[in-house]
Amino acid sequence: MLVDMQPPNPKQAEFFQARSRFVAYGGARGGGKSWAVRQKAMLMALRYPGIRILLLRRSFPELRENHILPLLAQLRGVAEYKETEKAFTFPGGSRLRFGYCDREADVMQYQGQEYDVIFLDEATQFTEFQFQTLTACLRGANPFPKRFYLTCNPGGVGHHWVKRLFVDRDYKEGERPEDYTFIQARVYDNQTLMEHDPGYVQMLKNLPEDLRRAWLDGEWNIFAGQYFPEFRPELHVIQPFPIPDWWNRYFAMDYGLDMLAAYWIAVDGFGRAFVYRELYQSDLIISEAAQKILQANQNDRPLAWYAPPDLWNRRQDTGRSVSDIFAEYGIPLVKAQNNRVQGWLDLKEWLKPVRDESGGESAALRFFSCCPNLIKSIPALQVSTKNPNDCSTEPHEFTHGPDAIRYFIAGRPLPASAPLLPENTPSASFDDQIHDFLHFGG
Repeated sequence: MLVDMQPPNPKQAEFFQARSRFVAYGGARGGGKSWAVRQKAMLMALRYPGIRILLLRRSFPELRENHILPLLAQLRGVAEYKETEKAFTFPGGSRLRFGYCDREADVMQYQGQEYDVIFLDEATQFTEFQFQTLTACLRGANPFPKRFYLTCNPGGVGHHWVKRLFVDRDYKEGERPEDYTFIQARVYDNQTLMEHDPGYVQMLKNLPEDLRRAWLDGEWNIFAGQYFPEFRPELHVIQPFPIPDWWNRYFAMDYGLDMLAAYWIAVDGFGRAFVYRELYQSDLIISEAAQKILQANQNDRPLAWYAPPDLWNRRQDTGRSVSDIFAEYGIPLVKAQNNRVQGWLDLKEWLKPVRDESGGESAALRFFSCCPNLIKSIPALQVSTKNPNDCSTEPHEFTHGPDAIRYFIAGRPLPASAPLLPENTPSASFDDQIHDFLHFGG
């Protein structure tokens, strides 16, 4: 039995030979990912009689154009395709089935099914819930290898769970680092494409910087659809320093039973803001949330405690609102403006890098490194598919902290007033005073 197959490039060969339970391949456009998926699935079906393989993409038209039609041509006379089952059957009983998950709930159709090998093509177009649901299908009481193969480019609703597992290698309890392998591929690794369509590389080079960095260079810290490309960790994240007593301080939060995201922000004499403390905790009832905030507040005296307007909604059973209960604990919440689009556009202005007096770059809003959830969430926000001026509400886990900061900005915080120097005290520039006191440069 002969199947026509061109030799793989070195990165594709590395993908074929990987033995981890989860193997991700990609990182940039044009790396030959779809071809590698088709060949790997075909080779495993021919190598292991009776093996069960599932190949998934987000939509069926993508699945048909990228995989079913090419395999129909390649496997003619080798395997039989049944349109009603959306599957190839190979000699020996191996089966390669095709599926898609257009909506998040579509993944539930695979619940309870068993597969020895699963391919998730363009994995960043799938949610983490879909991925986790599919991992439960990877099982079987047989000697076949159990593998989960993924291909991926930066961007999409699944960008951050793919990046966490395979690029950052930041694992949660129960996730074993040795189970995950990432093979970075770029268009330059795909010599076939380079030879037959050299203009494709030039097209990628001519893209706007953020798209070029994501699609040509495979840069995972910036991606297509990112709402805040202005955010750069090297500029916006700084080490903690002592906050001068005379700086104005504010508090802002987003609260629900799913998450309390609370932040303390200081504003200096120039109106620059520094987010210096974070409280990020889930499953807190109202009284517990208030107590946690008071404990974290220490001896600070915020000028305003900003919160979203829905906390003023009165409950039918008690007639009290969340803001009423917070007031009973000594936290006088201030109703923040909640114009989403205007708030996000204002936040972009606060994050925008600007040239400072020394010729370097600065920004009106910076974050202490002790606020990890906020630092992770702001670059994770994506443009809404319904309104390009708004942020997407998915993935929801990344919306809480940025919402809280949006409420702070909507409050139009004022610059602090520097204390008057005693008479006959030599004056110094404001920047010199801050530098000497904080050992911190703008």
